[in-house]
Amino acid sequence: MATSEPGTRVSLSDRELQIIDLVATGLTNQEIAVKLEISKRTVDNHISNILTKTKTDNRVALVRWALEWGKVCLDNVNCCSFPMRNDESMS
Repeated sequence: MATSEPGTRVSLSDRELQIIDLVATGLTNQEIAVKLEISKRTVDNHISNILTKTKTDNRVALVRWALEWGKVCLDNVNCCSFPMRNDESMS
């Protein structure tokens, strides 16, 4: 399974991030197409581009990559909020 090398930044568009999020929820390409009101072929192309950019081999590897890089939040996994610094006020 290929993954992006540690420390390597990957530039993804807002639409690509949206599609990764929908893949992570378990939707098929057809379901993503309906939800986003685009063609399935467009979704196929987006996913192909995303797999290339992230150097992942399949949807499972993509979701794993997205979790590792903090691109998605699933069932409160990878959804931590950062603690406030001492010099930040609550107001």
